[in-house]
Amino acid sequence: MGKIFKFDQDVDTDQIIASQYLLFPTIDEMKTHTFESLDPDFAANVKTGDYVVASENFGCGSSREQAPSVLKALGVKAVIAKSFARIFYRNSINIGLPVIVCKDLHENVNAGDEMELDLQEGIVRVGDKEYQCTKLPAYMQGILDQGGLIASLNKED
Repeated sequence: MGKIFKFDQDVDTDQIIASQYLLFPTIDEMKTHTFESLDPDFAANVKTGDYVVASENFGCGSSREQAPSVLKALGVKAVIAKSFARIFYRNSINIGLPVIVCKDLHENVNAGDEMELDLQEGIVRVGDKEYQCTKLPAYMQGILDQGGLIASLNKED
């Protein structure tokens, strides 16, 4: 079980991690500024195993890989949204952050609700309700299990 941090539509990568923090040399230094313009207390309050739930077009904007990287570094277990910007989705899989499409979740949950995700089955449970989400293909699940595409490719050597 993890806590939900809820965001609306069109959250862009500059809102996830603002460009001025890209000058920091490490993700660990950047992560304390995650969602700073939308929720200044996010980095201090998020715990390992918590979830980001959003509406449509999550991760739009620039193609910076640091956006999913700071979320993963803070321990976010997955981002569940109605839809994702294509490059954010790809970058997330590349670094091993699960991104799940779930059309009905955003309108039916609140920030702070406790949630459980069955990644294999594509099911989210919040209280006594279940929501069907997009189930990842086995090959993508395998990539995530190995820590992302980069880690998966490195293990093939």
